Amino acid sequence: MDDVDAVQAQIARNMLASGDYVTARLDGIPYLEKAPLIYWLIAGSFHVFGATDWAARIPMVLAALALAWLTTAFGMWAFGRQAGLYAGLCISTCFGLFLFTRILIPDVMLTASIALSMWAFLRAIDEEEPHQRWWAFVLAASLGTSLLFKSLVGVVFPVAAALVYLGVTGQLLQAKVWKALHPLSGFIVALLIAAPWHVLATLRNPPYFEFTMRSAPGEYHGFLWFYFINEQLLRFLNMRYPRDYDTVPRLYFWGFHLLWLFPWSVYLPAVSKLSFKPLDRAGKARLLALCWTGFILVFFTFSTTQEYYSMPCYPALALLIGSAMAAGGNWIRYGTRVLCGIFIAAAAAVLTLYFLAWNLPTPGDISSALSSNPGAYKLSLGHMEDLTIASFAYLRIPLVLAAIAFLVGAAGTFKARGQRAFLAISLMAILFFQAARIAMAAFDPYLSSRPLAEKLESSPPGKLIVDHHYYTFSSIFFYTNRDALLLNGRFNNLVYGSYAPGAPNVFIDDAQWRSMWLAPARCYLVITDTAVERLKKLVDPGVLMVVAHSGGKLLLTNHPVVE
Repeated sequence: MDDVDAVQAQIARNMLASGDYVTARLDGIPYLEKAPLIYWLIAGSFHVFGATDWAARIPMVLAALALAWLTTAFGMWAFGRQAGLYAGLCISTCFGLFLFTRILIPDVMLTASIALSMWAFLRAIDEEEPHQRWWAFVLAASLGTSLLFKSLVGVVFPVAAALVYLGVTGQLLQAKVWKALHPLSGFIVALLIAAPWHVLATLRNPPYFEFTMRSAPGEYHGFLWFYFINEQLLRFLNMRYPRDYDTVPRLYFWGFHLLWLFPWSVYLPAVSKLSFKPLDRAGKARLLALCWTGFILVFFTFSTTQEYYSMPCYPALALLIGSAMAAGGNWIRYGTRVLCGIFIAAAAAVLTLYFLAWNLPTPGDISSALSSNPGAYKLSLGHMEDLTIASFAYLRIPLVLAAIAFLVGAAGTFKARGQRAFLAISLMAILFFQAARIAMAAFDPYLSSRPLAEKLESSPPGKLIVDHHYYTFSSIFFYTNRDALLLNGRFNNLVYGSYAPGAPNVFIDDAQWRSMWLAPARCYLVITDTAVERLKKLVDPGVLMVVAHSGGKLLLTNHPVVE
C-alpha cells in the first residue's frame, strides 16, 4: 500500500541492493528517524524469497505468531494451561492486532520483545526459578533487541513497568532482587546488541555532538541529534520538526482500547474481581500486568500518540482477560450475553447494508464511490468515514462473509457458556478477519498505486516524477524499483535528510517541472486526479496525456504512447 507500508519495504530493498545496512535511504535521501531492525528482517526475507510484497510481510507474520505463543506460554506459566490458552486466543484474535499488522510497522515486533522482557523479569526474580541467570540474560537481550525495533521506548516501557512493580511490592531496595537481575552484565549484553548500529550511524552521519533544543527547517545536525533529541525528546514534548504527525485525542486513545481488544474487551470488568496480591505466581503476574498496562497508558496520556502506540500493553491486558475467563463468574456470563447482543445487531446492520447496495452499479473501482474526509485521517479507522452506500456495492462478498461471522458468533454465544462460547467467539473473529481481508483487496486501487506502476513498467522509458510527497505514492517506488523526482515534495519525513551533505537533489518546483514537461525527453508524472487542475495552469492541457487512471490517481506523460 501507499504511505508507510511501501516505504518500509523500499528501505529494506535499498539496503539489500546497496549493502549499506546502517543508513536507511528513500530516493537516495538519508532517512534517519527509525530504528533499523524491521528493515533488516524484511531485507533478509527479500534475500531468501525475492523482493515481493508478500515477502515483505513474512517478518510481520512471524512476529504475530511469536507474540501469540509468548502470551500463551506466559499465561500458562503464571495461571495454568486454561488461562494461558484463553490469553493466547485473546491476543491472536483481537481486532487491534489484526488491524495494526496490515501495514509494515514494527509495533507487533516491539510488543513481542517487550512481552518477553516482562516474562523474563518475573522469572529472573522468582526464587523458585531454577534458571534465574538465564532469564536475566533473556531480559537483557530482549531489551537490546527492543532498542533496535523502536528506540528508547523499547527499554523505557519494560524497565519502568518493572520498577513500578518492584516499588509496589516493596522489593525496589532489596539487594537479592538486584543480584538476581544482574544489572551490570545485563547492561553490557544490551549494549553489545544495540550499540554497534548506533555508533556506526553516528559516525556515518556527522556532526556527532549537537545538543540544541531548536528544531527548525533547513538545519542539519547529524544522526545523533535527530534520532535522540528530535525524534525522542522533542516528539514527546510535541516540539519536533517536521510536524508530520497528528495526535489522537486522549479520550479516543483510552476508549478505543475497547475496540482494539474486541471481542474480548467485554470481559474486562471481570478483571476487577481478580486478586492482585503478590502472594503467589498468579498474583504477581497480574500485578505486573497491571503495572505494565498502567505505565504505557499514562505515558501516552502526556505525549503525542497514535492508537497503535499502546500495542505493547495488549499482551498484559490479554493475560488479565485470560485469567478472568478461566476464573469464570457472573461478569464473564454477562459479557458473553452482551457479545451475543452485539453480534446480532452487527449482523442486522451488515445485512441491511448488503440489501441497500444490492442493485447499485459498480463502475470502475471503489474510489469513485468514496467520499473524502481528510480531517478524520489522523485516526486509524478515519477512512471509514469515506464509505458511502454506493461503496458497499463493491463489498458484497465481504458483507456476506461478515454477516455469517456475526451470526456464527451470535449462535455460539446465545446459550453456550465457558469454553464453547469462547471458541465460537474465536471462530467469529477468524471469519470476520477473512471478510476484512477480502474487503481490503477491493480497496487496493485506492490504497495502492500498483496498477499505475504496472502500466508504467510496460510503457516506453522516461523520467519519473511524483507529485507532492514520497509517501503519497510510495508503492510506485516499490513496484517499479525506480528513483524519481519529487514535485513540490520537500517536506515532512524527507526534509531533514535532504539537507544532509551529499544528499541528492530530487526536489523540483512547478517551474522546473514545466521546463522538463515541455522538453523533447519523455517524462511521466504520478498525481491525484484532484491536483490536475493545478497543472493546467502551467501547461496546455493537450500535453497532459493520460497513460493510466486508477484509484483516483493518474499516470500522465508529455508525449503520446503508441500501444
